[in-house]
Amino acid sequence: MKKLSDEIVRLLVNEYGPREFLSRLSDPFWFQAFGCVLGFDWHSSGVTTVVAGVLKDVLQFDRHGVRVAGGKGKASRKTPQEVVEISNSINLSTKRIEELQYASRMCAKVDTVAIQAGYPLYHHNFFLTEKGDWCVIQQGICVDDRTARRYHWFSSNV
Repeated sequence: MKKLSDEIVRLLVNEYGPREFLSRLSDPFWFQAFGCVLGFDWHSSGVTTVVAGVLKDVLQFDRHGVRVAGGKGKASRKTPQEVVEISNSINLSTKRIEELQYASRMCAKVDTVAIQAGYPLYHHNFFLTEKGDWCVIQQGICVDDRTARRYHWFSSNV
């Protein structure tokens, strides 16, 4: 999955740019299909965590123009600090870093409380380009019936 995702993303970025890649990630249907193409064809909540985890391991600014913060469980709580580390590596201003952290928090807050109450988040990834475009993919689970819901955000749509 890692080798294939690396090449697919590299081709997409070379052809359309990092921002378009984030736009596609923010489309739930494209994301699901991407997971199937990578060989994870089980249509469950596992697609979210596995595909996002693979992308976090693979994506690099020098090759793809995109990096990923966050993850599943405890890793999701490290998102704010990872956003700082990633942003510092590309010399974003303190103000811009604070805006990115705010966007990450607000996406999580909206999806946890305002939109889908009863599906607390356990997975949160923040995808960031060198130009400061971002995408959030996160997932919550209902503890009563063990169903999951995935949420997608894209900076140009907010």
